[in-house]
Amino acid sequence: MDKSQLVSTTTDETAADGGGRRLAPEDVERVLDTVFGTMDRPGVIAGALREGETVTLGSFGSFHGQNGTAAFRPGKALTEYLHDETG
Repeated sequence: MDKSQLVSTTTDETAADGGGRRLAPEDVERVLDTVFGTMDRPGVIAGALREGETVTLGSFGSFHGQNGTAAFRPGKALTEYLHDETG
């Protein structure tokens, strides 16, 4: 899934889960760019990692710095979902 597909799918899912209210694709893209960054500007996650912080996204997982690189540790719920262990 590339960025445009992620934006489109997220837009569709907000309509399905948000009581029929659909976020505009431009708004979804702006949020993704702010969180994950662009070629021109680092995102919120990169900034936090540079400051030595860990960024935890609930049961999805966490990003942390490790020897000057970014690392991702999946959360329990994501791991269980990928292993088809959820109820």
